[in-house]
Amino acid sequence: MSRDDLIHLEGVVTQMLGGGTMQIECDKGIKIVGVLSGRMKKNKIKVIIGDKVQISVSPYDTTHGLITYRLK
Repeated sequence: MSRDDLIHLEGVVTQMLGGGTMQIECDKGIKIVGVLSGRMKKNKIKVIIGDKVQISVSPYDTTHGLITYRLK
């Protein structure tokens, strides 16, 4: 699946689950479990509770996602 096929959502980090995994609450109360992308780990970008993030979600499984950007 290419990057163009992914759904891009915005949400707020509500809980840290460990190992770079976080629980994110999107609009309308949707909760997604997201992991940090490789570029965010490589560049040592820190994400903490309360940060707004952009998530890429597969249309086949909308409960898991990849955190691709930390919004300001």
